[in-house]
Amino acid sequence: MGKITQKIASRLLRKNRVRSKVIGTDERPRLSVYLSNMHIHAQIINDAKGTTLVSSSTAVAKVATGSLSEKAAWVGKDIAAKAKKAHITKVVFDRNGRKYHGRLKALADAAREGGLEF
Repeated sequence: MGKITQKIASRLLRKNRVRSKVIGTDERPRLSVYLSNMHIHAQIINDAKGTTLVSSSTAVAKVATGSLSEKAAWVGKDIAAKAKKAHITKVVFDRNGRKYHGRLKALADAAREGGLEF
């Protein structure tokens, strides 16, 4: 197995291990973050009902300025503002098997500043 495929396989194992424990409920929905090379996507999901309550992305909003960390911070602020409108204050954070570092940390810090608790 090559280094890249081993890295992806390890991340998927971590993702599945975390997802078996992190479940979004009515009281605390799950804030799921997906990072691609170009864009950042965040969703607040109620796993009990299987519905997406709020979502935000750099791909939809066409945020063109700044670094990827600045774009992630923008998504964090945007998802927090949309969550406030939907009367959501507490969430469970799902990192999707990634390290809490860089873009993921910038998004989480901005969401906390916006009023989300996790």
